[in-house]
Amino acid sequence: MGDDPERLYWLDGVAHIAEVINNEPQRCIRSMRRQQGMRLDERYVSYLQMARLYHIARLNDRWFRLNEPLVSAFVERWRPETHTFHMPFGECTITLQDVAYQLGLPVDRRYVSGCLTDFQIYIQGGHLAWVWFQELLGVIPPPSQVQKFAVNCTWFEETFGECPEGADEETVRRFAHAYIMMLLGTQLFADKSNNCIHIRWLPYVARLEEMGTYSWGSAALAWLYRCMCRVANRHVVKLAGPLQLLQSWIFWRFPRFRPAGYDTCSWPLASRWSGYNSSGSEKGPRVQTWRLRIDMLQARDFIWMPYSSPEVLQVVHLEALEPRHTAMWRSVTSLIYFAVIEWHQIDRVLPQFGGVQARPQPALNIDFLMSKDGRGGDRWFPSALQFWHIHWESRADHVLRFDVVADPGPSHDFLEWWSQHGKRFLSPEMYLRDPRAVPIPVEASQRGAGRVPDMDRVDNVPDRRRVERRARVGTRRSQHKWRWLDQAMDEADGDGRRGGRRRGHRGRRRGRDAADEHGDNGDDDDDDQHGPVEGGLLQGML
Repeated sequence: MGDDPERLYWLDGVAHIAEVINNEPQRCIRSMRRQQGMRLDERYVSYLQMARLYHIARLNDRWFRLNEPLVSAFVERWRPETHTFHMPFGECTITLQDVAYQLGLPVDRRYVSGCLTDFQIYIQGGHLAWVWFQELLGVIPPPSQVQKFAVNCTWFEETFGECPEGADEETVRRFAHAYIMMLLGTQLFADKSNNCIHIRWLPYVARLEEMGTYSWGSAALAWLYRCMCRVANRHVVKLAGPLQLLQSWIFWRFPRFRPAGYDTCSWPLASRWSGYNSSGSEKGPRVQTWRLRIDMLQARDFIWMPYSSPEVLQVVHLEALEPRHTAMWRSVTSLIYFAVIEWHQIDRVLPQFGGVQARPQPALNIDFLMSKDGRGGDRWFPSALQFWHIHWESRADHVLRFDVVADPGPSHDFLEWWSQHGKRFLSPEMYLRDPRAVPIPVEASQRGAGRVPDMDRVDNVPDRRRVERRARVGTRRSQHKWRWLDQAMDEADGDGRRGGRRRGHRGRRRGRDAADEHGDNGDDDDDDQHGPVEGGLLQGML
C-alpha cells in the first residue's frame, strides 16, 4: 500500500522547478501583492461584519512584508500532484483549519462561483456589467482606467479612498461596496496583474446581506493552491494570491523560521506579524540558504497542532470553533473559486489534526482541471464544472474519521516508505551534512502503524496533452498559441467534468498560423488570470 512513486512526482517530467533546481539554484519568486489603500472607515464595519470579512479587513491594516527567498524555498517543495509540501520528515500543507485561524474566514458555507462578466445572461435580475457597476458604485470609470473587465486599483483608491463626512446611508453603502471589492481583489484573490480589480464581485456586493453565507475561506485556499501550483512551474516566477496566509502558516508551523520579537498573539493569528519587514537584498543567495535550512529539518522542527496552545485559545473567536466549521477541516473535498477547482487532500496530513500518518493512498490526478482558470469565453461554472460543485455540496459526507492520539506524527511504516520514495532533499549533496543517515525516531514505532481513513474515491482527471503544452500552463503562450487545442478538447467534453458546455463547430486556424496571429511575447503571464480576454464592453456602454 502507498502512493506509487511514479505518480508521486509525475510533474517532474513536465516543468516542476525541483527537477531543474541545480540549474537555477538562485531562482526567487516575485510576490504580486499590494496593501489595500482605502481607509477602514468605522461606518463600513457593519457591512464587513455582515459579509464575514471584518477580520480580513483588520488584517489589511496590520500589513507585513513577504520574505520572498523563504517563500521561494517553500514553493520548491510544493507538489501540485498532492497539494502538499514535501519535507524531509514527510508531508504537510495549508488546510481549511489554517485559513480559519490565520485569516478568521468562514469555511463551511456556499461555494464562491458563478460567472465572470455576462451577468445579464446567467444571473436572475442581473444587469449588463457596467450598468450594474454604475448602479452599485454610483460612477463609471473612464476608459483609460479599465483593463478588459477590471478597473485600476489607483482609480478605486482615488475615487473611494475617503467617505465624505456626513454622507447619507446610500453614499456610505456605495463606498462600502467599493471597499469590499478592493479588499477581495487585493487581500484574498489578487492576481499577477497586481494593479486592478475584476468586476466579477458585482453580483456579490449587489446582495450584500447574503455575502456572509459564502465560504470565503475555501475560495481563498483554492486560489492560493492554484497560485502555488502555477509558480512551481519553472517558467513562472510571479506569485499572487493570499500570501499573508502562506507566510503566517510558515511562521506558526516552523518555529525555527520565525522572526524574533513577534510574541504577542491577536486575532486573526496572521496579525501577529504586523510590521514584519524582510530584507530585500541578495535574494538569490538567501534562497539557497533557506533551501539548505529546510533540508536540515526534522520532525520535531514542525508543529503539527499549533492551535491547541494556551496563547491561541486566549484570543480565538468562538465563531471559528463552531462544529459546522471544525468538521469541514477534516473533509476531503473540492475547493472552488469560479473556474478554479482544487482538492483538499488532508488524508495525507492526518497529524495536523491529531492522527497518525500511514502510507497514503494515491493522490487524485486533477491535472486537466488545473489548466482551467476562466480565461476565454464566460460560462456559468456551477453547470460547466457541475461534478465538483456537487462534491462540495456533499462535503459533510467526506469528513475523515480517525483516532486522535497524544503524540501525532508519521508512523514508522510511513517514514520507511518516505525515506525510499520521497523527494526529501533539494540542496546539492556537497552542502548536506547527510541528514539521510538520521534514523527513524523511536516514537514513530510507538505510535503504531496508523491506518488510512475510509473515504470515497473520485476518478482522476489527468491532463493527456503533450508535455510541451503542459509545460506552458500558466504562461502567456498557453493562452494564445494553443487556444485552438483547448477549444477542440472543450467541444469533446460534455459531461460537465472537464470545462464546460459544447459550442458550435466553426472553422479556425491551426498550429503555427494561429499562434503567429496572437503573438508570443515571453513565458510568464502578466495578464489578469481571472477573466475573459475580450474587451470593449465599457466603450460600448459609453
